[in-house]
Amino acid sequence: MENLIFSLNATVPVFLLMLVGLFLNKIGWIDEVFASRMNKFVFRVALPVKVFLDLATVDFSKVWNLKFVGFCFIATLLSITIAFGISCLLNDKSIKGEFIQAAYRSSAAILGLAFIQNIYGNSGMAPLMIIGSVPLYNMMAVVVLAFFDPANEGKKIDSALLKKTARGVVTNPIIVCIAAGLLWSALRLPIPQILNKTLSNIGTTATPLGLMAMGASFDIKKAFNKKKPACIAAFIKLVGLELIFLPIAVRLGFRNQDLVAIIVMLGSATTVSSYVMARNMDHEGVLSSSVVMLTTMFSAFTLTFWLFATRSLGLI
Repeated sequence: MENLIFSLNATVPVFLLMLVGLFLNKIGWIDEVFASRMNKFVFRVALPVKVFLDLATVDFSKVWNLKFVGFCFIATLLSITIAFGISCLLNDKSIKGEFIQAAYRSSAAILGLAFIQNIYGNSGMAPLMIIGSVPLYNMMAVVVLAFFDPANEGKKIDSALLKKTARGVVTNPIIVCIAAGLLWSALRLPIPQILNKTLSNIGTTATPLGLMAMGASFDIKKAFNKKKPACIAAFIKLVGLELIFLPIAVRLGFRNQDLVAIIVMLGSATTVSSYVMARNMDHEGVLSSSVVMLTTMFSAFTLTFWLFATRSLGLI
């Protein structure tokens, strides 16, 4: 019972914030336009600022863990490869790009920080997990969606498309702030107290606003469009990747905050930004929204299960 309560204490507050967003949407206080702007603010401002501050204030000479970062990177790369392989079995090739992105791309940054803060009271290993996975998430999402653009089906990838893809990668705000944070930390530059407090206040809005915006964007009717590929992608995202990589992580000796970060990286809900990016890159977006809805709905149960199981085994 103690282990179950521990797991619920980690997951329930996160999803209660999403329910708050859903409730505010239902009573008309957060409409679709406002939720979209909240999402845009979180992913372009609040989250990049939080990531920058988490990285810039860390002395990586003391906490850097190449084994952990390397595992996160390799597991993410293999997850993308697995999603790509399964997507080749789809009859509808127009949704291939959306399927791949939805099956591997977690809300690792927002939910990773939220869960670890709920459990340990600080961001713990989340910044290192973000370094190992989030840049690759974003870069490959741009590449996958560009490469499998339905409008380009049957066409060769030209230099213009490659330039557009590269530009989308290097201008991604999270990637920019990861690079800036790492550079700031490497140079060991101080952050003035006034600036630190200002950035901290902005960064702390990322988790609650992001979660409420996800809740406000939830539309259960969309979850049942393209049911079969959506259910397959959701299963891969919440269960399949955990079954493959979590035993390997345990075997490699990852425990406590390291293991919680890996659990969230592998099995958290598909990020809302996958839908936003799909729509902005000329994809229909129906499959993306369906997977976001399904994984958001069921990750409350699956993440609780993974945390409960690892807690019961004395791993976290």
